[in-house]
Amino acid sequence: MTASVPIEHGLALAAILFALGLIGLLVRRNIVYSLLSIEVMLNAAGLAFVVAGARWGQSDGQIMFLIIVTMAAAEVAVGLALVLRFSRLFKTLDGDAASRMRG
Repeated sequence: MTASVPIEHGLALAAILFALGLIGLLVRRNIVYSLLSIEVMLNAAGLAFVVAGARWGQSDGQIMFLIIVTMAAAEVAVGLALVLRFSRLFKTLDGDAASRMRG
């Protein structure tokens, strides 16, 4: 017998995680912390999809979570490459230094 979690609890956890990620994105200026906050927000969205899919007995939520995980992996690859380039160029990871970047 498996215990089911009420949809309200799962969505509340997803909302809390999303809010924490959003606060971290708005408060921190470090690029690594910003990328980490975006990852938390993506995981919160994936959790919401899985909880909703489990509620209605559909596998669509799990499929959307796989798409989100794939997108997060691509974001990490590109983001870390930008962080490495940024840190070598400016010798800092402060996001405000990006205003000095030229095209």
